[in-house]
Amino acid sequence: MSNIHDDPAALKALQDDIYREKILRARRMTPEQRLADAFELTNGVFARMHEGAMWQTGTTNAEQGWLEVRRRLDRLCRTHDHGRFTLQKPSVP
Repeated sequence: MSNIHDDPAALKALQDDIYREKILRARRMTPEQRLADAFELTNGVFARMHEGAMWQTGTTNAEQGWLEVRRRLDRLCRTHDHGRFTLQKPSVP
């Protein structure tokens, strides 16, 4: 069997099928299910941020890991508040 990555058209078709299935599954969900999925995703992201902070700082202390996550999130908020980080592209004159 050939590797799907060797055939760009087959890979694109697979990606489209996966995307389409995700959209259809989301449309079948109730608002409560979508909210639960959002919380699950958020919790997973926080767990990865915590694990990454602990690994990068070389600590095994969970509390120290959460303090580092908090420090990083605070820094991101300060950057955003000072206009150095934005989700919108700057307007071009």
